[in-house]
Amino acid sequence: MRKLSLFIVFLFVLVLLPVWAAAGTVEGSVQGFTCVTTGKVCPVGKEDPMIAAERIFVVLTKGGSYYFVPNVDRAILARHINETVRVTGDVSAQYPSIQAGKIEVFKKGAWKTAWTQKAQDEVFEFLGLCR
Repeated sequence: MRKLSLFIVFLFVLVLLPVWAAAGTVEGSVQGFTCVTTGKVCPVGKEDPMIAAERIFVVLTKGGSYYFVPNVDRAILARHINETVRVTGDVSAQYPSIQAGKIEVFKKGAWKTAWTQKAQDEVFEFLGLCR
């Protein structure tokens, strides 16, 4: 019975291994998903009309890969369109996504923290909003 239980636990871990995420960092620029999938860079200087046209934003890396950031509101990503960002969090092994813990923006030669999950959770708690 013990061997069967151990085998079931091993099998369960083996099946779920590809789904688990690993801590990591994604660095690139915030772009509209439509622009990325059509091979275009969001127009510089026309960010507001672009933000109005786009519904989903991703982080586009220099290598051409893109990552969804599902736990960050669209408005936060839109605020940083065409800017270089670094997202730290759990990178999915199965999907092109990262569950962000922190977003930093590169400005004036230095990384500045723009958003953290902790700060957002504190605001939600302060306002009494449920998550």
